[in-house]
Amino acid sequence: MPTPTEARLEALTTELKRAGIAYRELSSMADTGLAHDHVWVHRHNGDDWVARLPKQSQMNLPPEENLAYQAACYERSSPGGHTPKLYDTLPPSEALPRGGLLVEAIRGRLAKLPEDLDAIADALASLHSQSLPNAAARPPLLAPENPWLAMVNEVRQQANWLADAQLASKITQRIKQELDLLPTRLSDATPTLISFDTHPGNFLIREDGRAVLVDLEKCRYGLPGIDLAHTSLYTSTTWDLNSQAVLSLGEVINFYRRWQAAMEKSPDTDTLVACRRATWLWSLTWCAKWRAQHLNAKDAQQRGEDWSAELTDPAVIDHVRNRVEHYLSLPIIDHVHSELQCLQASL
Repeated sequence: MPTPTEARLEALTTELKRAGIAYRELSSMADTGLAHDHVWVHRHNGDDWVARLPKQSQMNLPPEENLAYQAACYERSSPGGHTPKLYDTLPPSEALPRGGLLVEAIRGRLAKLPEDLDAIADALASLHSQSLPNAAARPPLLAPENPWLAMVNEVRQQANWLADAQLASKITQRIKQELDLLPTRLSDATPTLISFDTHPGNFLIREDGRAVLVDLEKCRYGLPGIDLAHTSLYTSTTWDLNSQAVLSLGEVINFYRRWQAAMEKSPDTDTLVACRRATWLWSLTWCAKWRAQHLNAKDAQQRGEDWSAELTDPAVIDHVRNRVEHYLSLPIIDHVHSELQCLQASL
């Protein structure tokens, strides 16, 4: 019986042949995430690709819609020059029930913090400064009329999982107190194209120092402060096993100011801090959701969202479990709360 890696390579071989795509060799890449398997596609001309094979849809979309959404993420972000190019898609099939994307292979090292924060700020500015398409051209990406209200509603909906996460009552209470601190409206809420998944582990640094955001599947037209937060929050900078760092307040402020210097216009401090709190609470409520769902059996029909631990290497699941428990602890909740207060006074 083939191993999961062997089965994945065999399935991809079948679909590449069906699509008439020539290549020299396939190499499985390490299983490091909860949403995709990755295979390096070595091509004869050296212009290599990476096959992104979804394990699930974090947007809770069926396979065809999930591929279309991810393709749009790569297409919309590529003009900024800090994301991989999209070359092709492989439709869902018996061999690959969720299909796949073929994107530019980025040669580079993992981001290091705080050294690469300037490069990451520049990459985000390149994404956020792109011209907005007219409203009719924004789908399939999410483009809520009120992006702040949409973010708050998403966080509150995800917070419903607190009841099923089997957390200590004092932790649930503290998270709900933080939820109550979210403002109902912002004075400065101009949308841009955002990634919504910019934790430092999703960046590679090229030899020329350029940061490239390689993981794009949740882009939308929302508030850029969400990306800035997701890059620099404690719950993001300590997430990835290979790029962990605890940033000082000064390093966070310098990161925000670097981004502001690269933008024509920046949201005000109240907006940036509100986005930071909302992004942190999105991460905490996601942790509660994962805690409640990860022991479920995987979805045999392979449709939509699926956080089953069966889909991912056990070592990765152990790491995620460790991070989830850490972030949902009172000392860490208090730590991030204090940083938000200091940032409000200093930014």
